[in-house]
Amino acid sequence: MVQPDFGATAQDYARHRAGFPDSLFERLAKFEIGLPGQILLDLGTGTGTLARGFARRGCQVFGIDIARPLLDQAEILDAAEGLHVEYRVARAEDTGFSDASMDVVAAGQCWHWFDRARAAKEAIRLLRPKGTLVVAHFDWLPIAGNVVQATETLIESHNPDWKLGGGVGMYPQWLGDLHATGFCGLETFSYDLAVPYTHEKWRGRVRASAGVGGSLSEEEIRAFDKALARLLAARYPAEILDVAHRVFAVIAHRPPKL
Repeated sequence: MVQPDFGATAQDYARHRAGFPDSLFERLAKFEIGLPGQILLDLGTGTGTLARGFARRGCQVFGIDIARPLLDQAEILDAAEGLHVEYRVARAEDTGFSDASMDVVAAGQCWHWFDRARAAKEAIRLLRPKGTLVVAHFDWLPIAGNVVQATETLIESHNPDWKLGGGVGMYPQWLGDLHATGFCGLETFSYDLAVPYTHEKWRGRVRASAGVGGSLSEEEIRAFDKALARLLAARYPAEILDVAHRVFAVIAHRPPKL
C-alpha cells in the first residue's frame, strides 16, 4: 500500500477535502458521543474535520497527527470559526496522554493507516470506564460510469502503486480488530449522500488524496491535474458534480474489566 505524506498536500487538503457532514454528529449524539462537556481525543486528526465537529458541539477536544503541516492548517480553520482544539504531533499508537483521560476516542478517515492492534490498545488505555471509541469514514464511491470511477482509473494510470480504488465505503474488518483487542458492544451504521463539487474543487480534492498529492512528485501531480481537467471537460461537463459518498461508522465500548 502507498504510504502517503499528507503533509505535502496540506493546503489542498484544507481547502478541498469535504469534512464530515453534520448528519454524522447528529447520529453519533444518539449514541452519547460528542455531548457537551465530554473530553475527546481525535486520532490522525489531519486538518481537524472531526475535531471541529465535536468542538462545535461543546466537547473539549484534543487532536493528534504525525504531520505538523496538517495541524497548522487545522489551527487556521479553527480560528476562522472561533473554535479551540488543542493539537499535538503524536502517533495514534503512542499518544502521550494519561490513562483513563478520555470519554471518547475518535478516528476519522485514518484507521487504515495505523498499526491497528496497537492503536486499539492505546484507545482502551485512554478511555475512562464506559468510554467509547468511534471509527468513521467518509468515502467517495466509484459506481459504474460515474466521475469517481473515471477518476480512480486515471489515478491508477498515473500511479500504479496506488491500490485503494474500487472501495465500497464500508469496513467490516475493523470489527474484527476491535473484538480481538477487547472492545465490546460494537455497533455500526452507514448511509449515502451526494457532495457537490465544482471542477476546480474536485481537482483539488483528488490532488489531496493518497494516490496523488500524498505520493507523487510535483511534476507528476501537475501532469495528473491537467489530465483530470481534460477528463472532466470531456466526460462530465456539468458545472456542479454531485459526487456519491458513503458515511460509515463503528462504535465500540471500552471493556468493563481490564
